Amino acid sequence: MALSLEDITQLLATRGVNQYGREAVSQLEHALQCAQWAEKSGETPATVVAALLHDLGHLLAPGGDTAEQDDLHQYMAIPFLRGLLPDAVLEPIRLHVDAKRYLCTMEPGYWETLSPASQHSLVLQGGPFTPKEAMQFAAQPFAQEAIRLHRYDDHAKVPGLVTPPLGYYMALVQRLVQALAVVAVAADLAPVAA
Repeated sequence: MALSLEDITQLLATRGVNQYGREAVSQLEHALQCAQWAEKSGETPATVVAALLHDLGHLLAPGGDTAEQDDLHQYMAIPFLRGLLPDAVLEPIRLHVDAKRYLCTMEPGYWETLSPASQHSLVLQGGPFTPKEAMQFAAQPFAQEAIRLHRYDDHAKVPGLVTPPLGYYMALVQRLVQALAVVAVAADLAPVAA
């Protein structure tokens, strides 16, 4: 069953007040900071929305976010968002954990820049890629967006940082949903070639 915009807002506003793993911010604060980083960096609306929703799977996981097992949150939200949002949002969400694994392999010293909680979750998520896995990851569509998203993720852990409110970013989500609906209607109305 797909989530509605109201469902997403409700999840972020209620379950999002919980602490973000072992970080010093809530899930909602992390989401808003990540979206703000993406927006300030000049990302497309789709990448800003991916930044906002990249950890939505933690809020959908049956046991919630736990620091002792990988909840596969990067996959958890995708079925609930498919049909509502375009692949330009869904794929960076799906790939953002692999982006961390990629960065740990391809950038010497990147591991050391991760927070202790992020280092811990990386171990649960399979650790750094092998060089071959890293190259395969980088060749996928939306891998570069996922890498940038993960960099915003790394910075979005500042207690008390002022961000635009959830409604500001949900308006952007709504515009993307409406744009996708217009494209779908246009595709349905397009004449079939004989």
